Amino acid sequence: MVLSDRDIKKALKSGRIKITPIPNLTETLGPCSIDFHLGSTFKLFQHTKHAYIDVKNLHNSENMMEEIKVGKDEPFVLRPGELVLSTTEESLELGDDILGRIEGRSSLGRLGVVVHSTAARVDPGWVGKPAMELGNIGVMPVALYPGMKICSLTFEYLSSPVEVMYKNKPGAKYAGEAGPVASKIGEEFPGGKGYKGRK
Repeated sequence: MVLSDRDIKKALKSGRIKITPIPNLTETLGPCSIDFHLGSTFKLFQHTKHAYIDVKNLHNSENMMEEIKVGKDEPFVLRPGELVLSTTEESLELGDDILGRIEGRSSLGRLGVVVHSTAARVDPGWVGKPAMELGNIGVMPVALYPGMKICSLTFEYLSSPVEVMYKNKPGAKYAGEAGPVASKIGEEFPGGKGYKGRK
C-alpha cells in the first residue's frame, strides 16, 4: 500500500523514513510522494574510448566513466540518447518494513527526461543518496541544474519487517552511496570480489 501524505509525515516523525537535510514539507510533500533534488555530480560513459561494455569483465567500470561536477547555477546538459548517473542532494535511510520507489516528474518527462532505466526500487534498510540513471529520450538537449526538483519518492509498507536489511546484506554493492557509483555487475562473475558461485 502506497503511503499517503499523512503517513509519510508519520514515518518521518517515527524515523522509519529519514531524509537529510530535513525537507521543507510545504514545498516537497505531495499527496503520496515527496520531491527530491538533483545533486551536482554526474558520471557518463567515455564512449569514444571504449568499443563496448562487457558485463562479464566489468571489474573496474569506474575507468570507463568520466565524472563531472557542476556549480550551483551551472547547467549540466543532457544530450539525446545519453545515459548519465547521478544522485539526489538528499540522503535517505529506510527502516526494515518500508521501501521506496523513485518516480519521474511529469514536467521533465514532457521534455524527454527520464530518471531511471530499471532501478526504481529503494530497498528496506537502504542508507545513502538515491541513485538515478538519467536519460534523454527526446530530440533536444536539456539543461538540468543542481538543486532543482528532479524526482519524487513514494513509499510502501511491507507485509512484515525484512529479515536482512539492504545495508546488512552480504555483498550489498551500493549501500552508503554518497555520490554516483558506476555499475558493479562485474563482481557477480568469477574473479569479481562479490562472486560466490551459482547456487
